[in-house]
Amino acid sequence: MPPAKKSAPAATKTAAPAKGAAKKAAAPASKAATPVKKAAASAKRAVPAKAAPQATITLKHIAAELAEGHDLTKKAAEGVLDDFVALITRQLVKGDKIRLNGLGILQVRDRPARTARNPATGESVAVAASRKIAFRPAKELKEAV
Repeated sequence: MPPAKKSAPAATKTAAPAKGAAKKAAAPASKAATPVKKAAASAKRAVPAKAAPQATITLKHIAAELAEGHDLTKKAAEGVLDDFVALITRQLVKGDKIRLNGLGILQVRDRPARTARNPATGESVAVAASRKIAFRPAKELKEAV
């Protein structure tokens, strides 16, 4: 290939808008409006830049922050949180409702058996009864978020 063609792909990226602008200026007014509308429509469809990934906070992170704020060791804070999770689990297994002021309510709800439909095939599928954990956020949490 000649040297001019080798540099053409790189030049095309930067020169393409200039060439298109020259064609638009030379074209009649009715034809000039169509490419502008297409360009505006393609700009709307453009995918925005990816947002920063959402941070995942674990019990270890929470324990570390609690340890700093309450003069505890990280191990002691982790132990307290592990016991807290175990206690909540035991209470939910028993069927108790847990109210955490400022956070919300955790409770187990029984879901009855039902018939559902497979969206791909449309055939009926039997869904067994189950128990689910429901969380209802407190008013303070809703307002904070």
